[in-house]
Amino acid sequence: MSHPGLSLRPDGAVRVHRTLPEETAVAMVYDGTTQAVMMATPANIGDFALGFSLGEGIVTDPAQIEEIEIAPQENGIEARMWLHADRRAALDARRRFMAGPVGCGLCGIDSLAEATRPLPAVSGDTLRLTRAEVAAASDALRAHQPLHDQTHASHAAGFLIPGQGIVMAREDVGRHNALDKLIGALARAGIAPSTGAFVLTSRLSVELVQKCAIAGGPALIAVSAPTAHALRLAEGAGITLAAFARGGGFDVYSHPHRITSEVTDVA
Repeated sequence: MSHPGLSLRPDGAVRVHRTLPEETAVAMVYDGTTQAVMMATPANIGDFALGFSLGEGIVTDPAQIEEIEIAPQENGIEARMWLHADRRAALDARRRFMAGPVGCGLCGIDSLAEATRPLPAVSGDTLRLTRAEVAAASDALRAHQPLHDQTHASHAAGFLIPGQGIVMAREDVGRHNALDKLIGALARAGIAPSTGAFVLTSRLSVELVQKCAIAGGPALIAVSAPTAHALRLAEGAGITLAAFARGGGFDVYSHPHRITSEVTDVA
């Protein structure tokens, strides 16, 4: 959406037109009951619905969702999903009833235990990334951010496969939403998260590490810093966490064995 504005500078003012990102309410509806409402960019909603379901542990396989219907409404979008009967207990365990703003992916969880739930240990021990690939990951992701180019107001999540670069990316006004959309897109394409690294344009918060671990991603690369608790979770889950990946360098905070100076194929 293009919107007029007034740009004020020390040397004067000038009228401008800026392209602003859209943001709308997206309801995750399972078997007729709304489980979560997230503010998100209204694109790739099918990917968002599937990725959210996988990242929250509501399903462990896309086949456990019998049907997804994207239903635009007057005041937002409903992503309507019908689950296999054996997944309804997992749905109850991840209760959400409040709207989650883009800055906080844990809003609405009604239990401290759910907010700090144990994470599965990731596999992906065959994954090897060169130092050059990690250092260049954030710059490589920039080529997959058309919404950011237009608005300068969105996050992105990309998937880096050794020797291939960024093979897929998704954008959203929320960093958690961008990762959910990417996880869903990978599942639809049949690409296992264990074969590469997630690359993010944001700081690394607790929920981003949680989503990575539940999806089975062995590595996270970010342009900014992790929180202390996010790092503790990454260490415990066996996730390689690289941060400040920009300007040709990066910091490694956990499980550095997956980063080498040589090119190694993924088995």
